[in-house]
Amino acid sequence: MIEITDKQIVIDGEPRVVMAGEIHYFRVAREEWEQRILLLKEAGCNAVASYIPWLWHELPDGTIDVTGETRPERDVAAFIDLCAEHGLWFIARPGPFIMAELKNEGLPYRLYTEHPEIVPVGWDAKPASSRTVDYLAPAYVEECGRWFAAIMPLIAQRLQPAGGNVIAVQLDNEIGMLAWVTNGPDLTDHLVADFSEWARRRNNGTAPYPLGLTEVRSPQEEWAGPLREDLALFMRDRFRRYVETLRAMAEAQGVEGVPFLVNIHGTEGGSGEPFPIGISQLVETYAGVPGMLSGSDHYMGEMTLSTTTDLYVINAFMDAVHGPGQPTTSLEFEAGSGDYGGGLDLQYDPSTVDLKTRRSLAQGNRMVNYYLFAGGINPPLEEPVGDGNDRISFTGERHGTAAPVGPEGQKGMTYDATSRVVHAVRVHERWLARMEEDHDAVQLGLVLDAYATEYHHPDSALMTEVVEDLQRHRGAGPRRALVRSLLLGGYRFGAVHLQRDEPSGVVVLSSGRHLPPEVQQGLVDHLAHGGGVLLLGRVPERDLAGARCTILADALGLRASEVIWDREQYFPSVVASGWAAPWPETRVGWFQSVEYERGEAVLRGVDGAVCGVDVAVGEGRAIVLAAELPSAPVLFSRAMQRLGVSPGLGLESDVPGLLATTTSTADGERLLHLANVTGHEVTGRLALDGTPVGDGSPLLVPPRTGAMLALGLDTPLGRLEWANAELAEVGDSFLAFHPGLGGDGATVVVLRGASDLTAKEAEGVTVERDGDVQTVRSRSGRLVVGTAFSPDPHSP
Repeated sequence: MIEITDKQIVIDGEPRVVMAGEIHYFRVAREEWEQRILLLKEAGCNAVASYIPWLWHELPDGTIDVTGETRPERDVAAFIDLCAEHGLWFIARPGPFIMAELKNEGLPYRLYTEHPEIVPVGWDAKPASSRTVDYLAPAYVEECGRWFAAIMPLIAQRLQPAGGNVIAVQLDNEIGMLAWVTNGPDLTDHLVADFSEWARRRNNGTAPYPLGLTEVRSPQEEWAGPLREDLALFMRDRFRRYVETLRAMAEAQGVEGVPFLVNIHGTEGGSGEPFPIGISQLVETYAGVPGMLSGSDHYMGEMTLSTTTDLYVINAFMDAVHGPGQPTTSLEFEAGSGDYGGGLDLQYDPSTVDLKTRRSLAQGNRMVNYYLFAGGINPPLEEPVGDGNDRISFTGERHGTAAPVGPEGQKGMTYDATSRVVHAVRVHERWLARMEEDHDAVQLGLVLDAYATEYHHPDSALMTEVVEDLQRHRGAGPRRALVRSLLLGGYRFGAVHLQRDEPSGVVVLSSGRHLPPEVQQGLVDHLAHGGGVLLLGRVPERDLAGARCTILADALGLRASEVIWDREQYFPSVVASGWAAPWPETRVGWFQSVEYERGEAVLRGVDGAVCGVDVAVGEGRAIVLAAELPSAPVLFSRAMQRLGVSPGLGLESDVPGLLATTTSTADGERLLHLANVTGHEVTGRLALDGTPVGDGSPLLVPPRTGAMLALGLDTPLGRLEWANAELAEVGDSFLAFHPGLGGDGATVVVLRGASDLTAKEAEGVTVERDGDVQTVRSRSGRLVVGTAFSPDPHSP
């Protein structure tokens, strides 16, 4: 039985963290399946995930083989059952679209030739530049039903609630992604007719723009603004209907009782900044929908300060749109060296997968699927198409050259790092599966419609201006300065969906010229009732359709004036004043001069023009910093403290790049999560709610290292109050720890309520008792403490 409740995945009554790896059975010879599965199991994973490609299973005559009659690698059930034999769950990903670097994104060639009406045109009726289709075209829906009728019964027979090992089924993949990355909306005749009906309903029988094919595909400037906005909102609704259609098809074939998954795309060119575009597109398919879960799909390369910031925002925004009880997951969690083309173009540091995994688990991820875990060989197409390789994939013969397990089944350069972090997660699973991140009274504002920027006509000045403004300012802010500064300042925070939910505490928001009226009014109401707002960016003065809207500026008593841009031979710089000082004069990308009726100027251009204001509104307070600032933890921390919030987890380090947060259970168990994303050894001191963590000694965190440290965990030996070392193993009568992070090289473990402890496998061990508290110290090395050990001195 599988339940989704309290942001947990509960399997047979036990909260679990699902650690999966993607193995493509269709790219691995059947006689090698078991070897790949055993490598995944050795790495500590408890689940296998795989796409199930329609393109691979449909034969040239249109028949579908899912039993291995024509090729043993088409026997899907045998692969799922082999995973079950090895005690592994299975996550089925049958499409219809699967991408996975397959031709036609995994769809049979036949669909495009037999049903030309499903092939979209975009702006100005130009043919789509990708292999996308009109998802709800009747012919396509009918063909999907045929595919599901072939594959879903095999999955249904193996569902976990029925005694099998299939714990989840993904519906389609990266829905809407192809249209977004090509700026090519799927404007088929069928879709435009559907949009016309939707627009009339939305606007009480009419619409603020013409609804003919030509007018929608080639909009005039006078209606471009509202058309852009409405087209994105319409596609959200259409994607919802598409997923509902697929789900109904799957349920009709007996797939019930396990979560359905929606994969959210959005990273691009190594950046996670555009990821919430995918959330915006797909939010109505899963958010608050019973039986549905969303999963991230992110590829951002090395774990750096920028990557860390993006990943934090991705997880926070995913959580913000969920309904009560829905956890976050990741269905494509980048694994491997990054050398996807096998040309030695990239080589990620192996620590990358470790640090990213730890960051996501600290923010409440309950499922991680490493993609791709094992590479393979792309088989030939059954019928050559003369495209240069005539294989199912455009990557050539070998696939997954960057994976932890290579195409020929060899352990890759990141296998050991992946294995280490998976084992660390499994050791801590009993706590991580129930924990949520602790937050200070801070919320990152999510304006979901600011990410509805996937379509804009390239010749429309208004569409382009709005989209470029939103892209520049949203999320973590220009240069990621807003979120990165707060993270480096020690703040722990989630996000709030400002177009749906009422905020609390201090809302931090990066905003440009365009901000929806309901968000502007919501922030005014929040301030009136005593809340705080930290706004980074331009003073909002228009809505998302381009119409004038100054609700927030009027309430703040601000009037936006000239924007001073960085340009050739001109270097705008700003200085702080008032409580924001001292802060060195700093060059910025731009600043906007503002006129203010009341409050205090806290940021100015060097020419004296005011670009930062602190102003009281009602019972609350707002700070507006209208400049493209660099990351500035000191300045942003002062602003937060001015708004009444200090970080509950105090963090001091000698090198910027040590990040920390805490997670806790409902009954008070807690973990401290550390991540040093730099190449430096970092010395840090931490305090929780004003009290030094542990014994107050500094922690010495090695370069590019993460750790989960106990801050009160219930163990078989009693309450583990503190350890400056990460748990390596938990037994019935012992606890094993990795070497500690004590600044002097020492390992310190504090246990309450245990019987008399003994220790081994460490140098210079002492055990001190104070009442029911015992403190174990060792000079160095692995430490094992317990009440009883086996005769073998090297194994508990």
